[in-house]
Amino acid sequence: MEEFHKVRRLPPYVFEQVNRLKASARAGGADIIDLGMGNPDLPTPQSIVDKLCEVVQDPRTHRYSSSKGIPGLRRAQAAYYARRFGVKLNPDTQVVATLGSKEGFANMAQAITAPGDVILCPNPTYPIHAFGFLMAGGVIRSMSVEPDESFFPPLERAVRHSIPKPLALILNYPSNPTAFVATLDFYKDVIAFAKKHDIIVLSDLAYSEIYFDGAPPPSVLEVPGAMDVTVEFTSMSKTFSMPGWRMGFAVGNERLIAALTRVKSYLDYGAFTPIQVAATHALNGDGSDIAEVRNVYKRRRDVMVESFGKAGFEVPPPAATMFAWAKIPEKFRHLGSLEFSKLLVEKADVAVAPGIGFGEMGDDYVRLALVENEHRIRQAARNIKKFMSTADETMHNVISLNAHR
Repeated sequence: MEEFHKVRRLPPYVFEQVNRLKASARAGGADIIDLGMGNPDLPTPQSIVDKLCEVVQDPRTHRYSSSKGIPGLRRAQAAYYARRFGVKLNPDTQVVATLGSKEGFANMAQAITAPGDVILCPNPTYPIHAFGFLMAGGVIRSMSVEPDESFFPPLERAVRHSIPKPLALILNYPSNPTAFVATLDFYKDVIAFAKKHDIIVLSDLAYSEIYFDGAPPPSVLEVPGAMDVTVEFTSMSKTFSMPGWRMGFAVGNERLIAALTRVKSYLDYGAFTPIQVAATHALNGDGSDIAEVRNVYKRRRDVMVESFGKAGFEVPPPAATMFAWAKIPEKFRHLGSLEFSKLLVEKADVAVAPGIGFGEMGDDYVRLALVENEHRIRQAARNIKKFMSTADETMHNVISLNAHR
C-alpha cells in the first residue's frame, strides 16, 4: 500500500536506528551509557510531587481540565515572565498552557500554516521545528543557526527569492543541539527584520534556565515591539526536571495565541488538573529548585569536557542547555554522524545522538546529553578512549576508516 501523504513527507527517524542498536545491546547484557536522548534523569523536586499528591486526592480534579490551562497556572506563568524577563503578559489573552513545548510548536504550525507556506528554520535544529510545519503542509527553507552577523544575509535572500514570501522565522536560543546563546542585541535585529518584512517570529526558549556562564539568556519578548509579531514557547521539562509531566507554555502575540488556543480546543482538554496545580506551585516557588538543577548540569558539563578531552574527543564547553555539541574526531568524520553513533554503541557501549538527526548541516557532529551522573560520564570517556585507540586493529573487518561517504 502507498504511504500516506503526510507520513511520506517525513524523513526516516534516524534516532530510531541508534535506539534499536542500544536496545539490542542491552538485551545482550551490555551496560550502555546513554548520552543520546535529552531525557532528564534528575527527580522532580519533592515539593512539586507533594503538591500533586495532595491535589489528586480531590475527586473534583479528576474531571476534564481546561485546554488553555487553569487560570492560576496562566497567572503563574505571567508572573514568571515579569520576574525573569521584565515582560508583562495578560494571562487571559497572551498565555496558553501546552503539553510541553513540542506539542505547542506542532499545534502552532497547524494553526497558522497554509499548504506551501515557507518557514525559515535553523539547520541544525530540534526536529519538531521543521517537521511540525512539514506535517502542516509548509515548506522549510534552512537558515544559519549561529546568532551573529552571518545570520541575516541568508534571511534577506530568502525574502527576495521565496514564493510565497516566508510566513515565519523560527528561533531557538539557547539552542538544541548547538547550545548557542543569543544576545538581546541580536533579538533586536531579528524583530526589526521581522517587522520590516511582516514575518512571524516563533521562539523556542525551553532552556532559558539551564545556563552556566555569564548573564541569564534573554527572551526575545524583552525587545520593544516584539509582542506584535512573536510567540515564545517554554517548558517545565528541563527547568524543573518534569519531562514526563508534559507541561509547557506559549506566550506572546494575542492573535497568534488565540489561533493556537482555538486549535488546541479541538484536540485536547489540557493536562490533568493536579499536574497543572503542581506546575503552578513550581512556578510560584523561590527558584532554589531551578538553581540546584543548573548546578548539577554545570558539574556534569565540566566533567564531560575534561574527561572527553583527555580521551582525545574534544567537547567545547556549552554555555547553556543540557547538551554538548561536539565535532566527530577527524579520524572518524568521513563516516558521518549516524555510522559513528552506531559504532560508539557497538564498540564503546556509549549512546549519543547523531547530528544528522537535527538537519544535514549537523552531520559532522554528535550531541551529548548531560543525563548520566559524573561517574558514568567519566566511564563513557574511558570507553571511548579505548575504542578510538584500538580502532585500527578492531575495525578492519567492520568498516574501512579510509572509506568515503
